[in-house]
Amino acid sequence: MQGDQEPLGEFDLIDRYFASGRPGASGAPGTPGAQVANRRTDVILGIGDDAALLRCLEGSDLVAAVDTLVAGRHFPEGSAPRSIGHRSLAVNLSDLAAMGATPAWATLALTLPSAERSWLEGFSAGFMELAAAHGVELVGGDTTAGPLTISVQILGQVERGSALRRGGAQPGDVLAVTGTLGDAGAGLALVTGQATAEDRVAAAELIERFEYPMPRVQFGSSARGIASAAMDLSDGLAGDLPKFARASGLAAHVDVGRLPLSGALRSSATVAQAREWALAAGDDYELLVAVPAQRFDELAAVASRLNLTFTAIGDLRRGTGITWALDGQPFAAPARGYDHFR
Repeated sequence: MQGDQEPLGEFDLIDRYFASGRPGASGAPGTPGAQVANRRTDVILGIGDDAALLRCLEGSDLVAAVDTLVAGRHFPEGSAPRSIGHRSLAVNLSDLAAMGATPAWATLALTLPSAERSWLEGFSAGFMELAAAHGVELVGGDTTAGPLTISVQILGQVERGSALRRGGAQPGDVLAVTGTLGDAGAGLALVTGQATAEDRVAAAELIERFEYPMPRVQFGSSARGIASAAMDLSDGLAGDLPKFARASGLAAHVDVGRLPLSGALRSSATVAQAREWALAAGDDYELLVAVPAQRFDELAAVASRLNLTFTAIGDLRRGTGITWALDGQPFAAPARGYDHFR
């Protein structure tokens, strides 16, 4: 981050970019960060006190998730602040989508090397725009000086007893995924110079998939009562599927040839490289779903109404472990997906 004139203090930072519910709410429309405030009626007390007071819906369960993004680990140094703000909330929204929950409130712990206005304008715009799109109000958090690190907690609600879980799948369930896989991995490789693409339009699409992932919140809430289990794909299919199958005490089989690959990915990489990204790269934030075979078409219709692809890639079976096949032959998938400590 480059230095700005007139550095902001901690409380000025909070008041200017976060306390009003949307960034720059006191500014004139059309100026950077100037947006309409987003206030929920179930926020009794938000930013400005020692803690927030929130009112949950009668007959609902509270759903909570938290994620931390660290510069140089979860996004490249020098990434656009708007992208960082968007991603920091999107990864949490994806967790709630996997539970079939409706997001409501968020808290933000922001560690910054310095409080620079231009960076904060971009970051808060990316964060708050996505928050507004999903009806989320920022209700608290913390700011401190240090290496760039963003921690977001998201809170949502779901009708009591109806949340989707990883462990609800049954033998014979269809294994399916939303969207396409591998795009974010390719986008990250392009951003960091580990890959190149002659098709500039395709490259831009892949980079956007990494920098601005779209959590499948509407699909997740619509899948409740139809799907038997779900989880979000943050660490790659090869890393997440074993956790998913193990949660239900089942084995899983995947037909690698069915993996949904976007046109942008196919035009920018060999088939082998595209499959590797789809299996192991992570950061897709699509949903992995188990659904009874007789209800697959019903859930596919839900996806279609949301203009979202929904692809059957395999099934769940009695037993343990994961098997992979391509063209009817055993396929050697990557041993694991993304792992922070490997």
